[in-house]
Amino acid sequence: MVKNLFDLFLALILLILLSPVIIILTLMIKIIMGTPVIFKQKRPGLAGRPFYLYKFRTMSEARGEDGELLGDDERLTGLGRFLRRFSLDELPQLFNVIRGELSFVGPRPLLMVYLDRYNKEQARRHEVKPGITGWAQVNGRNAVSWEERFKLDVWYVDNRSFVLDLKILTMTLVKVLKAEGISGEGTETMSEFMGSEEDK
Repeated sequence: MVKNLFDLFLALILLILLSPVIIILTLMIKIIMGTPVIFKQKRPGLAGRPFYLYKFRTMSEARGEDGELLGDDERLTGLGRFLRRFSLDELPQLFNVIRGELSFVGPRPLLMVYLDRYNKEQARRHEVKPGITGWAQVNGRNAVSWEERFKLDVWYVDNRSFVLDLKILTMTLVKVLKAEGISGEGTETMSEFMGSEEDK
């Protein structure tokens, strides 16, 4: 209950303080990339229940000669790279927090298709509400392997506390300002999780 009230209060305060930034970014995205400005995607929340996650759009709709969308790295725009570098694309998730779908701190909500690819231990990351940031994000973010990332998520589930959340929020601010761990090795975005090798 304390965490939920803290999340709601902080989200409302940040939404008010950052509203000029949100308006400016909305206009920039609309002018440079067109509409839609907001990217939404179904993600698994607490206990795997689906919800729509909101982000500022960072990719174009560029397609190859076959009509299929190009890869993420090819569609990521210059503005999109800037937004991701400083995690500004995450600002619309303040609305997810207000709606009670996200917490500020918790395992990041990934793709629905991953639910069937987790082993029993990895699936424990859904025992708590997902977050905008988390223990994995401040310990490598997209620069660590999937297996290590899930171990960090489960560690958080077992050791979560309000004090730990405050520590993670402080570490997140430092990471964002330094723009550390944004991409996976050799790529602009994290590669797809196909399941752990030891489970195959």
